[in-house]
Amino acid sequence: MNREYRLSIDGAPCAGENGTFSVLNPATEAVLAECPNASVSQLDAAVAAAASAFREWRHSSDDTRKRLLHAIADKIEADGAELAEIVVAEQGKPLFLAQAEVGGAVAWTRATAELEIPLEVIEDSAGKRIEMHRKPLGVVGSITPWNWPLMIAVWHIMPALRTGNTVVIKPSEYTPLNTLRLVELIAEVAPKGVVNVITGTTGIGRAMSVHARINKIVFTGSTATGKDIMFHAANNLKRLTLELGGNDAGIVLPGTDVDAVAMPIFQGAFLNMGQTCAALKRLYVHDSLYDALCARLVAIAQQQQLGNGMAEGTTFGPVQNRKQLEIVSELVEDARNSGARILCGGERPTGQGYYYPPTIIADATDGMRIVDEEQFGPVLPVIRYSEVDDAVRRANDCDAGLGGSVWGADVELAKQVATRLECGTAWINGHAEVLPHAPFGGCKMSGFGVEFGVEGLLEYTSPQLLNINK
Repeated sequence: MNREYRLSIDGAPCAGENGTFSVLNPATEAVLAECPNASVSQLDAAVAAAASAFREWRHSSDDTRKRLLHAIADKIEADGAELAEIVVAEQGKPLFLAQAEVGGAVAWTRATAELEIPLEVIEDSAGKRIEMHRKPLGVVGSITPWNWPLMIAVWHIMPALRTGNTVVIKPSEYTPLNTLRLVELIAEVAPKGVVNVITGTTGIGRAMSVHARINKIVFTGSTATGKDIMFHAANNLKRLTLELGGNDAGIVLPGTDVDAVAMPIFQGAFLNMGQTCAALKRLYVHDSLYDALCARLVAIAQQQQLGNGMAEGTTFGPVQNRKQLEIVSELVEDARNSGARILCGGERPTGQGYYYPPTIIADATDGMRIVDEEQFGPVLPVIRYSEVDDAVRRANDCDAGLGGSVWGADVELAKQVATRLECGTAWINGHAEVLPHAPFGGCKMSGFGVEFGVEGLLEYTSPQLLNINK
């Protein structure tokens, strides 16, 4: 990108004390931009700025906070074209999907602005009134991943501001540019120090986890990193919201209309080239439908146009980084060597870029790595089953518990099956849909705490009981 990127600390742009690091375009493997590489002392400065700003911001009115979020939404909307192009360049997704990410960020910001923080009256009798109030926590540390760089930043920042907290955000070193630009825009309308951004390649995330003046960490990413954050956050008993890895299972019930569900199943599995925590990653299909559904999924996969996200006609972009591409390739090769059939895809194209075609794998079974491990890429293993109870057992035989889905014409039957899935969200005849008014979070090794809706908003608050003797 033909521009200079800077950190934002206390409302002022600044260079990284450790120089810069290169951000690559995954479609070309060329250097896209140089990004400031911050020091831990700059993190300390950002946290100090956020703590100072909190002293005033914590007392801001609901109306002031709502107005700020709407002003931020206006900024994102006005600069939407630039933000979408940055998303494509650093993340790789097709332009139409980046534009949808920008639109979603605007809508989510406005929806969060209008959420109301409840005042719960526990007792109101002749002699006593007891009220449950919600107070902001202080400085919120946000650590975001590389798959939805703008949207997840918005998911972390906006509820923090709406509840009267201040923020220090650290984006992934693979996709930092969008967040740097976003915080520049926020700084144009927010009090200084309310939102600060730090970028770096090593040490910053760990330093945030142990930082005594950060009161909460909200993290979206891998289970391994989430466990590390939880361990190091214990020094000051930080509040945590951890949205970690998933290995979501879908179950297609007998009698399902294959033609009706094939496209939404494909979209649920290959959203963002499969690089979505709550994407459908294991598909259990009844014997009676297995061959037909595999054939329909292959037909849809073969219609995709693989290429640079800025190129006209591209429907399928690259994997975001070389490390993830190697994981995807390794899991497909393991499945091939274990006796699974690669129905389409399964081979990297020649040339530059981290491309991998949409890949459908048949005759996959539990015990294969492609089934047992999260691929987080453009691959879907399709697993045959005969009895629904067995499919539920196999779907639940997993450490992860983010999402799951059941597909079928009989919605009541699908609902009965869905309630047996061990996951934070169970969809029926859909997958990976998240909404600003509906709480979302995982169980088991997929983390804890929820985002979105009033329940998600309250994750950024501490309860205070007022016990009033009249």
